[in-house]
Amino acid sequence: MDQVAFNNSPESPLISNSETATHPAKKSYDKTEIITELKKQMSLAGPLIFVSFLQYSLQMISVMFVGRLGELSLSSASMATSFAGVTGFGFMLGMGSALETFCGQAYGAQQYHMLGVYMQRAMLVLVLTSIPISLIWHFTGQIFISLKQDPQISIHSGIYARWLIPAIVPYGLLQCQLRFLQTQNIVWPLVLSTGITSLVHLLICWTFIFRFGFGNEGAALSIAISYWTNVLILAIYVKFSPTCQNTWTGFSRAGTKNLLSFLKLGIPSALMVCLELWSYEFLVIMSGLLPNPKLELSMMSISLNTSSVVFRIPFGLGSAVSTRVSNELGSGRPHAAHLAVQIVIFLALIENLSLSLLLVAVRDFWGFLYTNEKEVVRYLASVAPLLALSNFMDGIQTVLSGTARGCGWQKIGACVNLGAYYVVGLPSAIVLTFFFHLGGKGLWMGIICGSSIQAVLLLAITMHANWEQEAKKAKVMVCASRIPTDEPTEVV
Repeated sequence: MDQVAFNNSPESPLISNSETATHPAKKSYDKTEIITELKKQMSLAGPLIFVSFLQYSLQMISVMFVGRLGELSLSSASMATSFAGVTGFGFMLGMGSALETFCGQAYGAQQYHMLGVYMQRAMLVLVLTSIPISLIWHFTGQIFISLKQDPQISIHSGIYARWLIPAIVPYGLLQCQLRFLQTQNIVWPLVLSTGITSLVHLLICWTFIFRFGFGNEGAALSIAISYWTNVLILAIYVKFSPTCQNTWTGFSRAGTKNLLSFLKLGIPSALMVCLELWSYEFLVIMSGLLPNPKLELSMMSISLNTSSVVFRIPFGLGSAVSTRVSNELGSGRPHAAHLAVQIVIFLALIENLSLSLLLVAVRDFWGFLYTNEKEVVRYLASVAPLLALSNFMDGIQTVLSGTARGCGWQKIGACVNLGAYYVVGLPSAIVLTFFFHLGGKGLWMGIICGSSIQAVLLLAITMHANWEQEAKKAKVMVCASRIPTDEPTEVV
């Protein structure tokens, strides 16, 4: 019997007793271990940060092209994009993130055939999830009108959202493919495929909007085509690359079973993302209720856009540590998982502090990147220190959330986010803004309270984790969901 078959056989132990005994968690690490782990994380985080930037850019590129068509086109596309993010794309991103636990731990446990099974389950669940999301997007215009938004903008936003519907399925499939490869430490094909997709997207956007004159509809449809392009490239890679020959063995009946087990982790994983995302959207809504809504909305829009760009860096670090932690726990090496967490916290502190200081240093010029209105620029400069602090705390919790995904703590993470943002953050923002009359600064102070509580709670949970116990739990999870390799797998 070859090694792969032995590792995948249901009778073989996932973690041998001798391996567990020789890899106990320890409190100190030598220089070689630290340098090795640092290299592993940087080799993962660099490409993943780049992929995150490129993926984020697709929808922004469409909005930028639409902006050339006029103020109505820009405002309606921006509203629709924001609405689609909080009601669909964010939820799909969160659901797909559950694979960081499933696939990462299975890969570490050398149950390679299970990665393909997990990906199929996730794909099926996300495709089914796209149905209610599509219905919500179909009625976007009516929803905006019922919320007393400008009727003309609402109608055009509804049109843009309906043409975004074809993008939701490929976006969900793409999240599954990304996690499937990421948890195997295969990242450069992701960079290549996302880079090609971005170039294709630029060409398609220009062609649909200016060459064919499709306007907003063309901008939205180009996003769907670009996502499908990325999905196709990665599907070809997974099918034919020798690096995936053990983890992808074809579509299987097992991929349609035990969907409930995926949902038990997928829904909390989605809530981790959405509860935080929704809280920031509430800031935009509340800023529109302030005495000078035009100024406040401009400040909040630019601030959130800046935060979204900066967020890509800690998000890449969080994805890297999620892979490292899940792989090591699946392999039965709790001390290595613990070291990975310590390294990423150190990296996050340096990165977040550097970016925060940079933002404060350029606060008087930063606003000119977005507008020539001096009043807005001055207001942004006064808010910059708060935004820097917010980005710092958000960056810390982002890498800790990556640790949570690697360990399978999504339910705990969802509860933490619920309490941090909806018991502390948003109520604080309301009180500071509308009772103490601090304006937009009060909104940011409130959300800083929420992200600070979130970071502190996640840090406390992480620092008090029993890593030997987490390795045992990973072993139990993989054992409970694995299938015999002699079961017929090929369906198509």
